[in-house]
Amino acid sequence: MTSRTTTAQYLRDLARLRRVRDRIDREYAQPLDVESLARGVHMSAGHLSREFRLAYGEPPYGYLMTRRIERAMALLRRGDLSVTDVCFAVGCSSLGTFSTRFTELVGVPPSVYRREAAGATTGMPSCVAKQVTRPIRNREARVPAPSLA
Repeated sequence: MTSRTTTAQYLRDLARLRRVRDRIDREYAQPLDVESLARGVHMSAGHLSREFRLAYGEPPYGYLMTRRIERAMALLRRGDLSVTDVCFAVGCSSLGTFSTRFTELVGVPPSVYRREAAGATTGMPSCVAKQVTRPIRNREARVPAPSLA
């Protein structure tokens, strides 16, 4: 194999990974799993997971859940939907899994976030609000300081 062939294959793989990422971004509210994402780009689920993690720093399912939580944060800030409604609106089928993942990424449960964040972005341009409220990935949410009272 020549280096030109290797480079061409690498670029084709990156294009396939971008298609997977774009599909997740578009269809986050649909029932997606790694196997169906992999079938869509003619890869095995294991290979897709490894390559996606190398390219984007997290596995496809983690990326999907981050997208869902980002959208859930926006819906919760509106304040007109219950946590359960938001959970199902973003494509999660389990309220428990949704709440756990939300808390891991954001640092507070969805009900607390809904109560505290409703007016936090009032008057802020949506492009700025998106950056300011972006969830922290890979379980890096800040842990609140313990209360000494």
